Amino acid sequence: MSKVHNFSAGPAILPQSAIDASVAALQNFAGTGLSLIEVSHRSKEYEAVVAEATQLVKDILKIGDDYAVVFLQGGASLQFDMIPMNWLNEGDTAAYTNTGVWASRAIKEAKLFGNVNVVASSEDKNFSYLPKGYSIPADAKYFHCTSNNTIYGTEMFDFPDTNGVPLICDMSSDIFSRPFDANQFDMIYAGAQKNMGPAGTTLVIIKKSFLEKRVTKKLPTMLDYAVHIENGSMYNTPSVFAIFVCMHTLCWVKEIGLEAMEARNKAKADLLYNEIDRNSLFTGTVAKEDRSRMNVNFVLTNKEYEAEFLKFCEAKNLSGLKGHRSVGGLRASLYNALEIESVQVLVDAMQEFEKLKS
Repeated sequence: MSKVHNFSAGPAILPQSAIDASVAALQNFAGTGLSLIEVSHRSKEYEAVVAEATQLVKDILKIGDDYAVVFLQGGASLQFDMIPMNWLNEGDTAAYTNTGVWASRAIKEAKLFGNVNVVASSEDKNFSYLPKGYSIPADAKYFHCTSNNTIYGTEMFDFPDTNGVPLICDMSSDIFSRPFDANQFDMIYAGAQKNMGPAGTTLVIIKKSFLEKRVTKKLPTMLDYAVHIENGSMYNTPSVFAIFVCMHTLCWVKEIGLEAMEARNKAKADLLYNEIDRNSLFTGTVAKEDRSRMNVNFVLTNKEYEAEFLKFCEAKNLSGLKGHRSVGGLRASLYNALEIESVQVLVDAMQEFEKLKS
């Protein structure tokens, strides 16, 4: 079978090394004679997987033992509830920026547990830019932002100075794609299925001093971060397969290094954005200074060509280019594991399609 170029926004492309390790482990995990998906999560062989994945996160992000790392379930969407549930007492206020669908959903859920101050929003222009120059109120219990917006194609490359207000970020779709100072955050969370592994687990990183500031009310056991931290991601049966694949993906990330990973991702994004800006048939939809390196959103200048172009791409084994159902158009997701050769195939297809229509 000829190579399929995977531009899916998630579940997304994975490094071949992680796929190969997973295939082998499905047949015989760590020499146990058992498949990875039937082995006990309490076995010493599997506990070693969770321990290694946890340490890899700390090593790659250069964080120390003042941070706790856990792998949870429920996706980033469950974090939209767990965060305010754990840190908002009655009458407390949290600050949020609204930069897309997932930020909007996080805001909606937070309002169930306390007051929400939306300090900035780009909804006025269909989330096609990132708001700037906003202030964060000093009495906020925390400030929440979304670093990369998969649906609309914007990405934060700098984070605001919160002046001591705890900083929380949803990094589901750009974590491990570039270097950043993880130590400035009180909490980072990320659904695995966009840039770290398969669907089924969610990475949560919490500064231990921030954990001590949680609400005074009693929390449901499964929704209390402290319970999961105390039990090393194993209070309940974890997503055994997903964490295993994440561990191997993290090994691959560490081997490359975040500086080199950023260079790879910038080269891919520059290649595609340059063609979008040059090609008479295509138009970018995001303010240039806020363009995401992970999710490139664009449209055909003549919308009548869209279905034809997607069919044209399909014939060239270019997969996953249809835009999100809520915004339409085209979207090419350039996650870590996508090679620049795949982006070049897309660029070549865009140039060929332009010639056909000229």
